Amino acid sequence: MPKKAREYPEEGEFVVATVKNIHPYGAFLILDEYPGKEGFMHISEVASTWVKNIRDYIKEGQKIVAKVIRVDPSKGHIDLSLKRVNQQQRKAKLQEFKRAQKAENLLKMAAEKLGKDFNTAWREVWAPLEEEYGEVYAAFEDAAQNGIDVLRDIIPEEWLAPLEEIVTSYVEVPTVTIDAEFEITVPKPNGIEIIREALIKARDRANKENEIEVKFTYQGAPRYRIDITAPDYYKAEEVLESIAEEILRVIKEAGGEATLIRKEKRIKKIKRREK
Repeated sequence: MPKKAREYPEEGEFVVATVKNIHPYGAFLILDEYPGKEGFMHISEVASTWVKNIRDYIKEGQKIVAKVIRVDPSKGHIDLSLKRVNQQQRKAKLQEFKRAQKAENLLKMAAEKLGKDFNTAWREVWAPLEEEYGEVYAAFEDAAQNGIDVLRDIIPEEWLAPLEEIVTSYVEVPTVTIDAEFEITVPKPNGIEIIREALIKARDRANKENEIEVKFTYQGAPRYRIDITAPDYYKAEEVLESIAEEILRVIKEAGGEATLIRKEKRIKKIKRREK
């Protein structure tokens, strides 16, 4: 079970918790990411409406996402709320929790290669990476995308080789795909050839950059779709702007017209390599 480097959660933090026992006035929950820590959720924090029976909303053994509303380390008190967590926040926290589980499994693999136990791995690798990146899996993504040297000054040298092998094989690097459409017309007998040549040149020039992929798809005259996949949204936007400028220039010089129509960005993940 992934655990945080901090002893106590912070106010406003979202946590994964398991319902331990339920009383008429509230419930006690085990904080999954903070070993040995429990929180209390008053019945008034279970739902936004009046709650007659708390068991209509939660059950013993159930895992929930709760929001930390008060922390008193001197007394060991942690107050939680369920009603202050919306669906988007719950989804984001569960995704973060799953990423932490993946990171834990990968770190265990690295520890096994070095003949170390997980407590040592947690102290030497997990804690410093979490402090630096906010979450360990984000550090592994950075290493998979930009090379293991990004971790060199954060963790002991002996961990770099086994982690490099593992993150290269198993870590999914997030990418962003944005798509747009061009409306292009060239009122000449060879207009289609001019458009095709302009799109091919723009695509090939962009694809020369590392980790950039550009695809054009004919949608039916006069529409052409472009998909740009890049490591992040800003790079994708930069490439789209460059391509658009080139296409608009070429088409204008040929006596035609071109208009860029924006679409939504998409997030996807690409595995580096699987064994």
